[in-house]
Amino acid sequence: MVLTEAQKRANEKWHRKNRKRANYIAMRSSARSFIRKKSTITDLDELEKIIKNRRNELDN
Repeated sequence: MVLTEAQKRANEKWHRKNRKRANYIAMRSSARSFIRKKSTITDLDELEKIIKNRRNELDN
């Protein structure tokens, strides 16, 4: 997909103004990609424990 110069500038401006959200989206994307493409059974077992603990933290 080819972006116009105006769209590139708009994207850069949004990224600067929304740095935390952009970082959140990038980290979430990386995590999902890792789980789908690279993870092993051992990785998934560990991630399930981490997710369970995180859910308990957020519930309390």
